[in-house]
Amino acid sequence: MYNTVTNTNTYTVIDIRKTFEGCQADIRTIARRTNKWSMEYVDNVFNDIILFAENEYLKSVDIVLLDNNENPLRASKFLVNSNGSAISSDRAGKNNDWNEVPNTHLSVILSYTSKWHNLSETEKENFYSNNSFKISWTASSIDNSFPHLSNSQAQLYASKGYELQKTTYK
Repeated sequence: MYNTVTNTNTYTVIDIRKTFEGCQADIRTIARRTNKWSMEYVDNVFNDIILFAENEYLKSVDIVLLDNNENPLRASKFLVNSNGSAISSDRAGKNNDWNEVPNTHLSVILSYTSKWHNLSETEKENFYSNNSFKISWTASSIDNSFPHLSNSQAQLYASKGYELQKTTYK
């Protein structure tokens, strides 16, 4: 006798948005605690993040505190897993003990999926022009593996198998 178990995750745009709510709360807290970004700027960043995520173009989001030489002092990485098994989220806020540090600034780094990289330049340009992006995104030379910082797993945000794993770097 054979038993077959099928696990299919069917998430929607609503699940993607719901998953990113915890990430948005974390980024708002980081912005407030460091006093580096206004809430309006956070809203603009999130407008764009959601556009990428809903189109399955987003691999990860990094929020990085940089010194004047562009060296990362601290970071939070939010890694997308669109084939996860979690159905609910942890509570936002853990490991958000960031402080205001003089002579530093925050940066956001978006890493893209192969689906994005497989688009032609024309398709990418059309995506930008057909959506209401708030930020002018440019390439980054920052090593977002943060090899000189210690890392620890933090919250898992999820809805119906769409997951966002937070890792903190100090």
